[in-house]
Amino acid sequence: MRPELVIFDCDGVLIDSEVISAQMLIEALIPYGIEIDRGFVTRHFLGRSYPVVLAEVRSRFGVDLPPSFEAEYRARLLEAFETRLKVMPGAPEVLAGMTLPWCVATSSSPARARRSLEITGLAGLVGDRLLTVAEVKHGKPAPDLFLLAASRMGVEPGRCLVLEDSLNGIRAARAAGMEVWRFTGGCHLRGMDLTEPEDARSDRAIASFAQLGQVAPKIFAGRTNGQAPRD
Repeated sequence: MRPELVIFDCDGVLIDSEVISAQMLIEALIPYGIEIDRGFVTRHFLGRSYPVVLAEVRSRFGVDLPPSFEAEYRARLLEAFETRLKVMPGAPEVLAGMTLPWCVATSSSPARARRSLEITGLAGLVGDRLLTVAEVKHGKPAPDLFLLAASRMGVEPGRCLVLEDSLNGIRAARAAGMEVWRFTGGCHLRGMDLTEPEDARSDRAIASFAQLGQVAPKIFAGRTNGQAPRD
């Protein structure tokens, strides 16, 4: 299937942010008696919106985090992003050379997503192609965000290809009826068990943007305007 729209996840795909996010969350939870590691964050929180993470903390640990926790955590995270956040190698070149329409669909808040793209130099490339979890009722693993992306771009879900790093993102793409490739090039997945459970099986695994261009050069290279080719 040659897709008509490519939907990129942001954190862990276009930007190498998940290790920073995980470490900041781990540190922020310690004062509340919650001790978790990066593996736990990857398994249970990766690809999920803040309200879902909050509910998961309450359910698993019986801790109600104070109303101030979210703002304080987000502020510390963005501060860390300013000096530590990096673009995924090869991502700018792939976005600039896309031969099909594309967009970005992320579980991040609008403010975090926009600032992350600015820091990594992707804001100009992404422009108004950005969709965030704030625009839907249910975040990943529900299909809402990907279905919204397809609708907004005027493409049937079955003609979309999603690039995701998280199992919850894969589940969301599957639920939306979309093809999904798992991107494993982020620092947060190094040394991790990449076994996919039955309900989160990707169609293909891609370890880098260089590999992406090699596997599907007619999709991920050759144009510089982000529009579909006319030939």
